[in-house]
Amino acid sequence: MTHAPVILGTAGHIDHGKSSLIKALTGIDPDRLKEEKLRGITIELGFAYLTLPSGQRLGIVDVPGHERFVRHMVAGASGMDLVALVIAADEGVMPQTREHLEICELLHVKKGLVVLTKADLVEEDWLELVAEETREALKGTFLEGAPILTFSAVTGKGKEELLAALSELAAQVAPKPGRGIFRLPIDRVFTIKGFGTVVTGTAGSGSLKVGEAVAVYPPGYKARVRGLQVHGASVEEALAGNRTAVNLQGLEKEEVERGMVVAPPGTLIPSKRLDAFLEILASAPRALKHRQAVRLHTGTSESVAMPLLLDADELPPGGAGYVQFFLRDPVALKPGDRFVIRSFSPAFTWGGGQFLHVQPPRHKRHQAAVLDGLKNLQQGSPAETLGFYLREAGAGGRSRGELLALLPWDGQELDGLLNALKGKGECLPYDPENQRFLLAATAQDLEEEICRHLSAYHKQNPLKAGLSKEELRRKLPPQMEVRLFNYLLNRLVGAKRIVLDQDLVRLAAHKVQLAGAQEDLSQKLEDLYRRGQLSPPTLKEVAAALNTPPNQLQALLAVLTRQGSLVKVKEDLYFHQEAIAGLKALLVDFLKKNQEITVVQFKDLTQTSRKFTIPLLEYFDSTRTTVRVGDARRLREGA
Repeated sequence: MTHAPVILGTAGHIDHGKSSLIKALTGIDPDRLKEEKLRGITIELGFAYLTLPSGQRLGIVDVPGHERFVRHMVAGASGMDLVALVIAADEGVMPQTREHLEICELLHVKKGLVVLTKADLVEEDWLELVAEETREALKGTFLEGAPILTFSAVTGKGKEELLAALSELAAQVAPKPGRGIFRLPIDRVFTIKGFGTVVTGTAGSGSLKVGEAVAVYPPGYKARVRGLQVHGASVEEALAGNRTAVNLQGLEKEEVERGMVVAPPGTLIPSKRLDAFLEILASAPRALKHRQAVRLHTGTSESVAMPLLLDADELPPGGAGYVQFFLRDPVALKPGDRFVIRSFSPAFTWGGGQFLHVQPPRHKRHQAAVLDGLKNLQQGSPAETLGFYLREAGAGGRSRGELLALLPWDGQELDGLLNALKGKGECLPYDPENQRFLLAATAQDLEEEICRHLSAYHKQNPLKAGLSKEELRRKLPPQMEVRLFNYLLNRLVGAKRIVLDQDLVRLAAHKVQLAGAQEDLSQKLEDLYRRGQLSPPTLKEVAAALNTPPNQLQALLAVLTRQGSLVKVKEDLYFHQEAIAGLKALLVDFLKKNQEITVVQFKDLTQTSRKFTIPLLEYFDSTRTTVRVGDARRLREGA
């Protein structure tokens, strides 16, 4: 039978026998530092392992009990499945006993037991008194009703009972998720001669194989897995829940430190701003005030942070609320990760909670929409969470890579959720090449905005055929990509709401409507150009003849050009379409008979001045009637 890996952590007051307990159970001394052995206390995290009677392999993390090393205790508790709360029988429940228990609760350690150590130092009736005191202290905590066992590291009394109880508890631990990205918060860094840099930690999710590429966050240093060990044995693959040592190829020991995280490249986002749900311990000596600096512990990292309380000026003992943390140093996390906050001086554990967003925008306080969004992240389903992140992106959309880094799922899980949203029509893959997505509701809002801008433009410019694409795009949100803009335009064309005419965009219902006076002026304008034939009037001459300002005439000229009555040969040079059609017929006939035509010959053909002949020749070149060969023109094939 295969057992899921389980991590047991110790907790308790200084010098209550945690390390001695582990050594008696495993034969491994977790006090590995010379200073620890000299002082008789655990300063750093210690590690050991044993095989339970059930065959279950149990990894053990020994954490320091001294108040000054609570930060190391938090690092150890972050990977625990079970906790052994160690209480010395000759002293009973002490301050760090209670603080360690509270930290385990804040980090959502769910199961454990109590070990009354140093049982050989007290009488049986005293043991009963300590056990009763312990039961009273555990009321209302996750260890209420948990087994309370006695043990002596000197005589070995209680060892079999303790191993049996651990076997029973370990069997109740749910397996760590094999899916999800591999993440290993680093708690130790060292070098092995001939192998290089080695980091250790407890893998929280996913799996890692020898040879795979990884990154070390927050710096994002790239490395490759040269080797893996689990409980001292080399393995080809490390699974979630195991104490794991990773030999990193490509990094020096000095580049890596405790608090960093090993994960696949591109799967984490280092951030100094984090949204969270924070609970203040009922035992906290005072309220947490808005913008009051704290020490923030998560995984194996510690950072100075300033909490921005989003719906209160302070959180009292026992209170809770949504906060945005500003950190001095970046951390690399996932939504759902737990954390603990502690004060500076005097040092005490203030509270803890759960991260909700690892790269949020800056929030204004007391905003109902912000609070509702955070509540959605805290309580919503995975599909609702994905929808939130797409909605938050707005007109920018999000790529699959961005979503993978922001959210706690692996690629397979994310793809399943994206496909489900696409199937419901709630998510649009507007850029398949770059795997970018947009919420359908956002697309609809943007399409309505496009139509509103076009409607306003038509109202202000009734004689213009439409708005240029570039000018229209400048009116839309700046984060909108060109590919998304074109995608939305094509959707609107498909829905027959707009028309694209080369570079111009107009509403499908828009038609140039000339008023009575404009219609009359337009007719007079067309007549002038019809009479002008191949020697048309200039704009200045037309303005004088019709006693109308040139800017008004330009709008009408554009209308007549779009209608096909006039042909624009170049800026401010128009010909009536009848004249152009007649000239084209003459030119084609001439070229069919003579193969080519010179400028002089064309001038004779048109019986007009050079200021018109050159623009006309260039016009026929541009409309693919003729092709220039040296100083002459020939008929273009197919013309």
